[in-house]
Amino acid sequence: MSAPRWWILGESSWGELRHHPCDLAVLPWGATEAHNYHLPYATDVIETEFIAAEAARLATAAGARVLVLPAIPFGVQAGQLDIPFCINLMPSTQAAVLADIVVALEGQGVKKLLLLNGHGGNDFKAMIRELQAATDVFLCTINWWSCVPAGSFFEKPGDHAGELETSVMLQIAPDLVRPLSEAGPGTARAFRLTGLREGWAWAPRQWTRTTSDTGVGDPAAATAPKGAAFLQAVTNRIAAFLTELAAADTADLYTDLPR
Repeated sequence: MSAPRWWILGESSWGELRHHPCDLAVLPWGATEAHNYHLPYATDVIETEFIAAEAARLATAAGARVLVLPAIPFGVQAGQLDIPFCINLMPSTQAAVLADIVVALEGQGVKKLLLLNGHGGNDFKAMIRELQAATDVFLCTINWWSCVPAGSFFEKPGDHAGELETSVMLQIAPDLVRPLSEAGPGTARAFRLTGLREGWAWAPRQWTRTTSDTGVGDPAAATAPKGAAFLQAVTNRIAAFLTELAAADTADLYTDLPR
């Protein structure tokens, strides 16, 4: 029998948690959506739960008092409503769910919450700005895929179900990955408008007009060793942040001004 992971709320009992006070809660937030022909709909949830658990394990070993909450499995899919079983939560719904979670945590004495985001369509910054004014719980967020340079590990990381995500899934859940011979090429259509194409203007993408296989990025070069190396870098960096944040005084987060 493996040792209990008391830092994972869904695996813990009240009897265990009474002996492990929490300075920092981590909320993994994913999505349920198609990932090309070869990755499961729960890819974003599986990846984010794994990264949250491993980063918390490392932070706990360093002495941090961290607790990973159960993942939220639904994200913003407003541009994918015509794809079967892409389950959408509007940003306003996400904001309401987040507010309720923060109220519960604040009443239970938790002072810090990290939203670990695993889906590009989720954007928590505006929600945090609005909610922070109404709570004493310190709120912050990390998009796990962007906390280390992906180009150091992958030739063409891709945006969705490409080399990066497929490599990560080959490492953490290989039994759920279909043969790469079944995957589409993940070829994406660019916007015709210059600003949107170059990225200095923004509009949401209509997914079925962007890609024919729901992927954006070619997964052909994906391997489990690439995924392992990237995950190690990601989890180490997030673990260091968790350790630092758990110990931080949120009333004293800023450096002194130069004299």
